[in-house]
Amino acid sequence: MDNLKSKKAIIYCRVSTTKDEQASSLERQREELERLADNKDMEIVKVIEEKESGYEIEREGVFSMLELFASNEAECLLIQDETRLGRGNTKIALFHQLNKLNIAVYTLTDSDEFKLSESDSMLLQIVGIVEEYQRRIHNLKIKRGMKKAIEKGFNPGDNLKHQNQGTGRERIEFPIDEVVRLRQNNLTFEEIAATLRGLGYSVSKATVHRRYREYVSLESPANEG
Repeated sequence: MDNLKSKKAIIYCRVSTTKDEQASSLERQREELERLADNKDMEIVKVIEEKESGYEIEREGVFSMLELFASNEAECLLIQDETRLGRGNTKIALFHQLNKLNIAVYTLTDSDEFKLSESDSMLLQIVGIVEEYQRRIHNLKIKRGMKKAIEKGFNPGDNLKHQNQGTGRERIEFPIDEVVRLRQNNLTFEEIAATLRGLGYSVSKATVHRRYREYVSLESPANEG
């Protein structure tokens, strides 16, 4: 009891249609999960009820739930069964997110902490491996962009002193003169953005492209006078 007393839980209830008869199902899910929380001596932080398809991942309640978990405002999820969280690939994606956040899931079906099937657990392992390789590829792209930029004459040391100028500002600051120079050396905007990120500037390809266009527009003779 002492181990679970301090645990904060989110109750998530879902039905797949907006038909009136489904309202009773939502109410029943909530009441049964509230009893489960009481039996486990858990504190209910939030009750989320949705009328959405389990195959749809873009659900307001799901995003609200994940935000609460990410901010450490709750540590347990209570659901009727695994299908209430999602179905198909959506279910796997959401369980993957919950695992990354170390969230314990309790179901009415098990009356205890839920354990994925062996096949679903294996699939989650595969997803984790793929995600790790995606991170490696991303880091290698940054490294490649930096190397190519240096070969084109970019000197990281000249700009590190400006790295913190954008702190607290809504508009991200980065050395536009270097962007222009690297662009003149035929680097793509993606490569330039990767180079800047390697230096600590949190910028996207779209931001670099937009700022470059602004610079070119201001420097254009048509805007003089």
